[in-house]
Formats: sequence, structure tokens, C-alpha cells
Amino acid sequence: MKGIILAGGKATRLYPITKGVCKQLLPVYDKPMIYYPLSVLLLASIKDILIISTPKDVPRIQDLLGDGSDLGIKLSYAVQEEPRGIAESLIIGEKFIGSQPVCLILGDNIFYGHNITQALKEASGLKKGGMVFGYYVRDPHRYGVLRFDKGHKVVSIDEKPRRPRSNWAVTGIYFYDHHAVSIAKKLKPSRRGELEITSLNSVYLKRGQLRVKLLGRGYAWLDTGTYDSLVDSSVFIKTIEERQGLKVGCIEEVAYRMGYISLKQLGKLAEKIPTTYGDYLKGIVRDEK
Repeated sequence: MKGIILAGGKATRLYPITKGVCKQLLPVYDKPMIYYPLSVLLLASIKDILIISTPKDVPRIQDLLGDGSDLGIKLSYAVQEEPRGIAESLIIGEKFIGSQPVCLILGDNIFYGHNITQALKEASGLKKGGMVFGYYVRDPHRYGVLRFDKGHKVVSIDEKPRRPRSNWAVTGIYFYDHHAVSIAKKLKPSRRGELEITSLNSVYLKRGQLRVKLLGRGYAWLDTGTYDSLVDSSVFIKTIEERQGLKVGCIEEVAYRMGYISLKQLGKLAEKIPTTYGDYLKGIVRDEK
């Protein structure tokens, strides 16, 4: 399965912070925001990843992550000239996707939970149709909202409804077969002038090919697109890391744990980071030896 991180957009909800800085490079506690979705793809055993961003931000992200070889993965880059919708990323990545299934994740989303790796690996094994995760939220009007029938079967997905039919929102990670590209090409722009990912999900749903996994208690889904959510996410990550002594979204550690790099390679990466983040990686090397 291929992976795509959509890290585009103008991030106007975070102005003036993002007038001169790419949103996905903003810190969420002790690491850049984009580390979190990247670590999710790595946990899903996805090693061939395309990062899509704006013309000015692609070089900035590339300076941070390079070609991925340090992590034992392959990173490619593509430009989204204007924010024309999440579904457009599939069209931009058409050649990259080819005939493979694909996982698309938003660059400002954070996922955390004890069994999240198992859920991701299950989803990444998808061969036909699509799969999304649902998460219970207090403010569903901000998202694509799942509507259920009396038998608790999903019957529709409503995009940012004024009167939500449930509190279950579709999260920012989507798994599709290779037909997603052809479906995206046939979508009509919404009133916002964008190719909505909800429209694409609705096509799979109407075909009876969309699986929905609800993430219940024990999972956390964080969207870092506002001032408050950015701060809340940092506090959440800080609390988890200080209580457990384990880092969340540490791409170097994930790459090692998943077998993408050796302990020796992890040690070399640790030596390049003169902070407590580097000390954490050095601690892993000591413990493993």
C-alpha cells in the first residue's frame, strides 16, 4: 500500500502564526506536526510515501525529512497549487499510486491509542473498496458526520451539517483501493470550489464498499488546525510522554521498532540531535544493547 500525506492549504485559521511558517512544521510539543501523521503511516507498514504541499512549503518539508532514506523509507514530493480539496490529492498522486491501494492522511491529524497499530495494520491490508475511522466528538458540525439507521449501519456521510444526525465524525485518515483516483476525477466541486473527500467516501458507501471502524474509548484523535486544538494537542502529548517516559510520533523510534532501520542507524540519528529528544533515542540504543 502507498501512503499520501496532504500537508497543503493556507492554514488561515492559524493566522498570523502561519503567514511565514508552514502549518505542518509548527511544533506539537517536542516535534514538528508532520511527524505525527508520518509515524502513523510507518506504523501501518507503509514505506513508500508522497507528501503533497504548497509550492513554497514543499522545499521546507523536504529540508526537514529529505528522501526518507535515514528512516529506511522512500519519500517523494508533489505540489498542490491551490487548496482545491482533500480528494484532489488522489488526482495529484495518480502516477504515484498506480495500481496500488493507498492510505491518505491529513498532515495536521494526530492518532493515539493502545491498539492503534493493530487497527492501522488491519486497514492497510485493504484490497477492495475503502475504509475510514469514525470518532465521537462534541462538535460534529465541523466534520464529515456519519449517519446511522436503526440497525446502527452507516447510511450516509454529511459534510459539516448544521444539524448533525450523530456525534461520530470521519477522521483524517482514509484507506482506498486504486479506484479512488478514477472516482476523484469524476467528482464535481462543492460550493466551496473543492473536491470534497466526503463526496468520494459517499461514492464508496453507495457502492456498498465502504467499511467504517469506530474508534471508541482508549483512542485519541486530535485535529491541530486551530489555536486551541494546537495548544491542547501539545499539552496532551506532553502529559503522555512525561507520565510514561515514552514518546508519541517519534519517527526514528518507529522506524527502528518496525525494522526499517538497524540499532546502529538509530544511534547515528540520535547523535545528530543535541536535545532531550536525542537523549531519548540514545536511551533506546543503550537499553537495546
